[in-house]
Amino acid sequence: MLRWPDGDLLPAPARERLLGPGAPFELTRERVRGVEMTVFARRAPHLPAVLASACARFPDRPYLVFTGPGDADATTLTFADVAALAVRVAAVLRAEYGVKKGDRVGFVGANSAEYAVALWAALSIGAITVGLNGWWTGPELAHGLRLTGPVVVFGDDRRLARLDGLPEASDQPVVRFADLFAALAPADPAAATPAAAATALLELCPELAEDDPVAILFTSGTTGRPKGALLPHRALVNFGPDAALRGTANGLIDQLAAGTAPAAPASPPVTILAGPFFHISGIGPLLTNAPYTGMTLVFAPPGKWDPTVHLDLTARYGVTSWSGVPTQFLRLVEHPRLADYDLSRLRGLGGGGAALAPELLRIIDRDLPGRGIGGGYGMTETSGIGATTGGRRLRAAPGSVGVASPTAELKVIGPDGAEVPDGEVGEICVRGPSGFLGYWADEHATAAVLGADGWYRTGDYGRIRDGLLYLESRLRDLIIRGGENIYPIEIENRLAEHPDLADAAVIGVAHRELGQEVLAVVVPRDGATVTAEDVQRWVAAALASFKVPAHVRFATELPYNATGKLLKRDLEARYASTP
Repeated sequence: MLRWPDGDLLPAPARERLLGPGAPFELTRERVRGVEMTVFARRAPHLPAVLASACARFPDRPYLVFTGPGDADATTLTFADVAALAVRVAAVLRAEYGVKKGDRVGFVGANSAEYAVALWAALSIGAITVGLNGWWTGPELAHGLRLTGPVVVFGDDRRLARLDGLPEASDQPVVRFADLFAALAPADPAAATPAAAATALLELCPELAEDDPVAILFTSGTTGRPKGALLPHRALVNFGPDAALRGTANGLIDQLAAGTAPAAPASPPVTILAGPFFHISGIGPLLTNAPYTGMTLVFAPPGKWDPTVHLDLTARYGVTSWSGVPTQFLRLVEHPRLADYDLSRLRGLGGGGAALAPELLRIIDRDLPGRGIGGGYGMTETSGIGATTGGRRLRAAPGSVGVASPTAELKVIGPDGAEVPDGEVGEICVRGPSGFLGYWADEHATAAVLGADGWYRTGDYGRIRDGLLYLESRLRDLIIRGGENIYPIEIENRLAEHPDLADAAVIGVAHRELGQEVLAVVVPRDGATVTAEDVQRWVAAALASFKVPAHVRFATELPYNATGKLLKRDLEARYASTP
């Protein structure tokens, strides 16, 4: 079993300042939902308390910056601004839509100031926020609504248009963000001061508890239908200090190893948040990491992620860290005008979604020397917490995803559930306070992966060697395209409905920037004429665009063994290297 080793690697004085009694990152062992786990002793009791604390510690610091074509088009909100607005929105949620503690409130939209504030409002009165995937089609959104039954759904015009005509969208009010904010009572200047805003926020739901549910985030599974992972306040509250501690400890250990003196940051933390609010990579920084550290989150204008825009914003706002997936980092460091941008405040890069390849590390070190680089391993069900690597550890073992995060435990088990010896491959399990409560309205799926002992069986396979975790596969069939998980069975189920296809299979093929792309191998029915474009349009009509096969290959039959099992390895051997 792996636990975080870095506390023991720190010199005694540094360890005492960080982890000792009364220190900011003091760790202790407590029972969490009946299981003893490592937790922060000085943690906030719930998410509204995290934002209230930020109002006091960073009263004038920008929290959210939503940019436009020019500086004059940006919308900037401080921590106190967001808290005060959330209180006003919460009043509308209660009075107009009857939202109360435990109700589900749906959200579907691109990242926006309205979306962020409405999230804070809903969770602060004890509601469970439902992050409907903004890339989903109408049928996929219908599934999310049927599963979670929100009392009201808020969104932007573009996404709400996909709900038109769906029976599931008539079971509750469907409201534009613009209309929600038009209904706000006039602002009281006295209530917008940091102290007043923090107090009013904490008064919205005084009975909130650590393990009350706060968010449903959708995660695909091997059944092909997205499942709703239910996260408690505790899980997201833990995200901020866990990330801050591992970053601080990694930096100190690297500096000590290099013989350099620790230096205080030259400027407050600023990052560009590209992760959507319906994803853990979006709400983790939004709801806990930024308010915990005082970080400013800068958002690009709506639209497809663009490396040029990312570099422009980095220079314009003095961004200190980049967070993303390897695909994005590669496009940034290989940008033809990288040298033209002022990146002097950029101190580090970090993220997840896929391993950082040794070649990418080499390119970053060459073109962005002196920056810290970090990575890790986690998933929606663990609020992104699991394993962590960076600095010297990452460069010494680039194929590893590192050690356990400060509050996580990792183990690798065999088919019988027992831990396997070091070096042997097995299923990776994660346990910690950032774990989910289960899948919404799906006891069977929950029982299959979450034990009474708190261990979450990830379905990913790996091995532990020399105290480090190595991934062997992220499920056998999982496709990771630009950091997005794609399960082939969902696409295969859609292809099975095509009237002119007799059989179909989906695999991943290598792509330099995205990591992988989707390839479909299809068998037309006798006498039918089907084109690759026909197949792609058929999938696009029901599934999100990132799930549409980039490549379509035709075959007379698919390979099966004597028991009728599809031999995907044969397909990969034939097609994967030559898409």
